[in-house]
Amino acid sequence: MWINTCKMYARFTNVLCKVIKSENRSLRIRQLSAVASKAHEVEERKIKVDGMEINYARVGTGDHPVLLLPGALGTIWTDFKPQIENLDRNKLTIVAWDPPGYGKSRPPNRTFPDDFFQRDATWAHNLMKTLGYTKFSLVGWSDGGITSLLLASTYPDSIRKMIVLGANAYIHPDEIKIYENVRDINKWSEKMRTPMIQVYGEDYFQKTWSNWIDSVLRLYKTQNGDLCKQILSKIKCPTLIIHGAKDAMVLPEHPTYLKENIANSKVHIFEKGAHNLHLRYPEEFNNLVTNFLLDQSKL
Repeated sequence: MWINTCKMYARFTNVLCKVIKSENRSLRIRQLSAVASKAHEVEERKIKVDGMEINYARVGTGDHPVLLLPGALGTIWTDFKPQIENLDRNKLTIVAWDPPGYGKSRPPNRTFPDDFFQRDATWAHNLMKTLGYTKFSLVGWSDGGITSLLLASTYPDSIRKMIVLGANAYIHPDEIKIYENVRDINKWSEKMRTPMIQVYGEDYFQKTWSNWIDSVLRLYKTQNGDLCKQILSKIKCPTLIIHGAKDAMVLPEHPTYLKENIANSKVHIFEKGAHNLHLRYPEEFNNLVTNFLLDQSKL
């Protein structure tokens, strides 16, 4: 009888161990599933920064946070949808923002004082600090690239790496004509105009865009075209300067100037790319961004 009892106990113990192992596997699978779900779930909400309600989106669980900065009147989704959806969410934590006055970061409406680029740089830096990131990388397009240059120079200890595309440190006289030629949004292509009207409505879009044109024309006159030339030497982070050879908004001399004046920088030219190359060629662009941000070697 004692032997039979021992056998029964052994069988019970064996079954119990299998049940426990199965439960542990199930728990582990649920945990991994939860992590995967979090990595692919985009969080979008507003948060108060310096008294402003700033809208941001965040996705990914990587230990390398990166902030995406849109261009003039640009938003999270008009300017960086392919990046939010397709950059490596396991290795990066991707944050994008609507600068105050743009997108869902309204009210208040957008204003353009002489220091609006520096103002955006301060807001963007403080947004990331408020979200808990002490050191992060930047990907800035057009106006967002200018903001990134100012941010990296003002807060060098906060920035790991920086990528700017379609960016310029000054305004060339020929670019004044370019800006005036695109002041009327009815001259824009339907593909470029429609998403902005969907965000803003036609009246706010035209008024704010025209105000932006006026502001850069004013800066051209009052600052002799200088947007941030004097601060480039203060940038310490590894920097990748991307430019489209077919960019009709930013002259091809700008990436050369940035390369010559930013230490530890390099240039990549998209021969087939225009001003919005990251939207037109997202896979190639995203691979370039990922490789640069995650590369541990020095330039």
